[in-house]
Amino acid sequence: MENRIRVLVAKPGLDGHDRGAKVIARALRDAGFEVIYTGLRQTPEQISEIALQEDVNVVALSLLSGAHNTLFPKVVALLRLKGLDDVLVIGGGVIPSEDIPFLKAQGMAEVFTSGTPTAQVIDFIKMHVKQPE
Repeated sequence: MENRIRVLVAKPGLDGHDRGAKVIARALRDAGFEVIYTGLRQTPEQISEIALQEDVNVVALSLLSGAHNTLFPKVVALLRLKGLDDVLVIGGGVIPSEDIPFLKAQGMAEVFTSGTPTAQVIDFIKMHVKQPE
């Protein structure tokens, strides 16, 4: 069986809009990644537990509600507490550019703003995740 990069696409918080997350999930699948989608309204605790159980290489967080400065760092912290130090954590959605340096300082590898081409996200993951053996 071929090993593929496993990506968890997650929607933390009370955000009820997931079109962008579904677009990213589909693009990642089309690029050959194995994708697990959590669905809406997941807690950081649920997301970190799913990441652990599914043995993912990447957690891709999508948020439009404005709670990114709280929820993204909490997910990162919980992943690290579970020993998932090698999991790449990226985020996207409606994120003001002035918040991106803070999010990166909190452990986000990259933050993609609304309108980012899906190919850019795919390339970033391929560049930063070692292909599973």
